[in-house]
Parts: sequence; structure tokens; C-alpha cells
Amino acid sequence: MDNTAFQECFVPEDVLQILLTASNSSTLIDSLETLIQVCRTADGGTDLASKSILPSVVQLIQSLPYPSGRHLLTLSLKLLRNLCAGEVSNQNSFLEQSGVAIISNVLNSANLSLEPDSGIIRMGLQVLANVSLAGERHQHAIWQQLFPKEFLALARVQSREACDPLCMVIFACCDGSPELFEKLCGDGGITIMKEIVRTTAAVGFGEDWFKLLLSRICLEGPYFSSLFSNLGFVSTTENVEDTEFREDLFSSEQAFLLRIISDILNERLREITVSSDFALCVFGIFKKSVGVLNCVTRGQSGLPTGSSMIDVLGYSLTILRDVCAQKTLRGFQEDLGDAVDVLLSHGLIELILCLLRDLEPPAIIRKAIKQGQDQDGTNSGSSKPCPYKGFRRDIVAVIGNCSYQRKPVQDEIRQKDGILLLLQQCGLDEDNPFLKEWGIWCVRNLLEGNEDNKRLVTELELQESVDAPEIAGLGLRVEVNPKTGRPKLVNIS
Repeated sequence: MDNTAFQECFVPEDVLQILLTASNSSTLIDSLETLIQVCRTADGGTDLASKSILPSVVQLIQSLPYPSGRHLLTLSLKLLRNLCAGEVSNQNSFLEQSGVAIISNVLNSANLSLEPDSGIIRMGLQVLANVSLAGERHQHAIWQQLFPKEFLALARVQSREACDPLCMVIFACCDGSPELFEKLCGDGGITIMKEIVRTTAAVGFGEDWFKLLLSRICLEGPYFSSLFSNLGFVSTTENVEDTEFREDLFSSEQAFLLRIISDILNERLREITVSSDFALCVFGIFKKSVGVLNCVTRGQSGLPTGSSMIDVLGYSLTILRDVCAQKTLRGFQEDLGDAVDVLLSHGLIELILCLLRDLEPPAIIRKAIKQGQDQDGTNSGSSKPCPYKGFRRDIVAVIGNCSYQRKPVQDEIRQKDGILLLLQQCGLDEDNPFLKEWGIWCVRNLLEGNEDNKRLVTELELQESVDAPEIAGLGLRVEVNPKTGRPKLVNIS
């Protein structure tokens, strides 16, 4: 007796005959393969639903041993998945046949070995994902069976093909239910999300369900701080100034979470409005991470760099950049909350300007300064390098976005002697792609509607060592009054 024939011995005779008859086949394997193909057409799926094939498939799955029956089990799960794809009668029948509990047992069996069977797990989760789309009753049944213990065990399976459908099932169950999201991110469930992030950081993701889940939890919901804290070594709720900088302050999973949140926010800037609490939490993370600037060399790559500390610094900065850009993209007529105003009231501009001043000048300015130092024999080694390619650009972008049609910010930058500093960011810099474009955007916003700032720029006295190539990048040139020695800006014709 071959292995397939042996496996068929476990199948109830009535189940076997129903499947063989429905497919006009002589063996169970041929029957399953034929029915899988039939399900791929709309008419075929409807026809099989009318013949009540699903209960037999569920009984088949329940009868098959694992792992010896793995091949038949894989085919049976694939057929069940297809039967439950958008066919309400089959989705309802699945619940009536205790399908959730049966699939849960399959998932547990496939997850017991040292090397979990990610193929079986993926197929089983895809069944549940299709069933969950039928509505609240089906979602509740799945949630009640799998939360939290089974979800947690599945989240720890180090496999992309298992984690993707797991995220889909959890998202589908919680979507439209703030209460379930609260349970997922509460004391009894936050470990599930922590393990999903850890798994995804290790193996990646191939579908968007992970990002949709994180968006709902961290950007549209209030749970970012909790998830971020659970992934690391230091709570984000600690007083920022009381937290001494350490090289192990942040974990690689925290850096990964910020990276994904940054990607999501950048992709959905016109859709998502973040809360003040989220913005302040990210700002707190950023303030903690700036200590890394005291012990880094000039970065040789953009984000991600492979250093958790630098990546946390960079991705928290890009998130702040995009938070500050929302009104720029969507206009002031929308009620977008007060996240940016809260950031400004907590010293965002002062900190960002301070960091920019402490950086070594852009490449074009460095060369001019070096020439002057070579001539007079002086040298200054107190400035700090950019920890990754693009750091200066991202700082300038935050300032540019904050100053868009915000006169108090424009005035603050002038009062803190920041305008000339920002003019110097309008040149090309090989370590900061698109710095020139962001610098021009920033200066344009600083000058728009602000006569005091315009007056200050036109009254700037030329410094002999640096002939302001950044101003030419704005489409302007400097003309000097030969009598007064005062410069003025004019358009390049």
C-alpha cells in the first residue's frame, strides 16, 4: 500500500465518495486537484456551493493525520480556501461545521515541531482570512478561538509566508472594532504585535497587511508609544532629559518599526492625520537619539545604515519631517489638529537649528572654508559630521515644512540667526542628495509674506571667504552697491 492509499484509509467512506462523485475522479488526489481548478471560476464555485461540498472538505481535513498526511492536507486546505473566497453560503457553512476550531488544530499541529510547517500554516490562515471577510459574526468566531494564545504562537513563526496572512486575519478581525484593537494593544495582546514586528524585522513582508495593521495601530490609533516601548530596553515615557545616552538605548526592532511607520506616513500623507501624542512621542525619541552625534563618523550610506541608533535618529527625523508637511500638502482649510503647533511649543525649531549649526558645513562651503584655513593656518575641528547621507537634507526639510505659511516660525528662525545658516544649505552636497532643492524650498518659505526676513537677506554683507553660491541656486544674484558696500538680491534675467 503506497503512502497516499494509506492516508485515504483515514478518510470516512461517505466523505470520499462525495468528493469522488463531485469531481468524477477515481482517486482522492485527482478529486482534490480537479475541484481546486473548478473553484477558480465563479460558476464553478457557485456550483460546488450548491452541492454542499464544503462540509465534506472540512471533515476530510479533520480526519487527515499530520505530518504523514501533509500532501492531502495541503490540497484540502487549498480547496477549502477557494471554497470560502467570497461565497457566503460556504463561509456560513464553515462556521456551522466548527471549521475555526478544526483549522486551529491544524495550525497548532503544524507549529509544534522545531521547524514549523510554514506552508500548512499559511494555507490554514488563508482559509481563516477568507472566512473573516464574511462579517462580524465570522470575525468574532475566529478571534474567540485564536486570541491571544494561538495568535501569539503563530506570530513567533519566523516565516514571511506565515506572517503575511496572520496580519490579514488580525486586521480583518479588528477592522471596524476599536474594542478589539484595544485588546490587541492592551496587556493581554501587545506581545502579539511585538512578536509580529520582530518576525517581520527578521524575515520581511511580501504583502501590505503588516503595514495596514501598523497604520491602524500606530498612526490612526493611539498605541505607537506602547508598541515602541515593548520592543526595546528603555520606556519612551521616561523623561527625555533624564535618560543618559547609551549605545544600546534602542533595539534593532525599534529602528525597524520607525522605518515602517516613516514609510507608511510618507505614502499616505494626504490621508492620515497624526495625533499630538504621536508627534510628541516621536519627538521624544528623536531627542534621546541625538546623543549619537557625539560619537559617529561621517556616514557612508543613506538610511537604513545598519546601526540601530543612527536609524532611530534618521527615521524619527523623517517622521517629524512628514508630520510637519501635512498642512503643506493638504492646505490650512482642513482641520488637521495641532500636532505641529505642539511640536513647535516643545522647542522643535530651537533643537533643529542647534543641530544644523553643530554640523560641519555642506561640501561646497567646507571647500571654501578649507581654502581660507589653508591661507591663514587656522582649523576648527568642533563640528560634527552627518551620521548618514541625507541627514542635513532631512533637518532642512523639517524647517522648510514648519515655516510654510507660519509667520511665528519664520520670525523665530530670524531671531535665532538662522536665515544665513539656511541660505548656506541651498548648494549641492554629495553627502546629502536633494539638499539644494530642500534648501530652496526652505528659504522660499522663510521669505514668503515676511518683509522682515526679506529685508534681512537683502542687507546681508558679503563675507569674503564664501561668495554665497547657495543664493545663485535660488535663481538670484547678489549685486553690491559700490558706494555703500551693501548687497541686494536681484532676479537672474
